[in-house]
Amino acid sequence: MSILSEFKAFAVRGNMIDLVVGVIVGAAFTTVVNALVNDVIMPPLGLLVGKVDFAALFVVLRQGSPPGPYPTVAAAKNAGAVTINYGLAINAFVSFLIVSFAVFLLVKGMNKLRDSLEVKYAPATRQCPYCMSMISTRATRCPQCTSEIELLPDEDLF
Repeated sequence: MSILSEFKAFAVRGNMIDLVVGVIVGAAFTTVVNALVNDVIMPPLGLLVGKVDFAALFVVLRQGSPPGPYPTVAAAKNAGAVTINYGLAINAFVSFLIVSFAVFLLVKGMNKLRDSLEVKYAPATRQCPYCMSMISTRATRCPQCTSEIELLPDEDLF
């Protein structure tokens, strides 16, 4: 196969399309979470801790031209100052926690759904260990060879 046809076969597989949709939805979700953190959660939190705008918290490592003090991170950057923007790091950390928790809830919900589907669609038959014929999972005796069959520990008669 040529490289182009191999790539085409790879790109149109179901898993690849699911991955692309997941990345796009994840990027959109991250944008929403960042807006939520920066515009809804952090301003009241900053107000509670003393009228602080977390996005404006920074430390100047090296002065720029003209030398500081600089009122904002943008002013420091425009002057060419080297800064540590720990307020933006705090915002990013809060965003990370929210996204991580949302992903955790999503995975937990998907696992619960998958587990319920596995129980609902559990196989109705299994193989007789003696004659290898297919029998009901609830059978205690094989109808073909009449051997007594033990129920598996997780099987129930009803």
